[in-house]
Amino acid sequence: MLRAAVKAGTPLGVAAKKVMDSGGLVSDDIIIGLVKERIAQPDCAKGFLFDGFPRTIPQADAMKAAGVKLDYVLEIDVPDDAIVERMSGRRVHPASGRTYHVKFNPPKVPGKDDVTGEDLIQRDDDQEGTVKKRLEVYQSQTRPLVDYYSQWAATGDANAPKYRKISGMGHVDEITARAFEALR
Repeated sequence: MLRAAVKAGTPLGVAAKKVMDSGGLVSDDIIIGLVKERIAQPDCAKGFLFDGFPRTIPQADAMKAAGVKLDYVLEIDVPDDAIVERMSGRRVHPASGRTYHVKFNPPKVPGKDDVTGEDLIQRDDDQEGTVKKRLEVYQSQTRPLVDYYSQWAATGDANAPKYRKISGMGHVDEITARAFEALR
């Protein structure tokens, strides 16, 4: 959603890009505005999935206050060093959006797109230093949501989402299977 707003060049997208490129987390005001716009679209009428939202307690409170009902909150647990390796190894073909990874999904020719042979890039927000900075911000601002949602779920409140935690380590198929099992 953020990347779509950035790509579209919307006012909220331009503001978000500045923050993302510096390694910070986008402000609650910008995020809430984007979320409200997005879930009002017709394709969200039967449901939606948030990936990485909310990131802060104020965002979670804003969602609750807006009456947005969440069925589940799924935490995918991955050690920081694995996150750095996964994100800093990503490479993208700018024209098509095709994504590679230097270790896990390398192109046939290092640094070149398999289809066009054009150069691949590393996005600014995938630079190792930026990823590490984002992880620091995550620990201080986002990690408290684990307690927020697990404690809310434990109250038995009918409006509380079910809280689930799975390991994000292993092959993509294994992680996907864990996620589906947790959401049954």
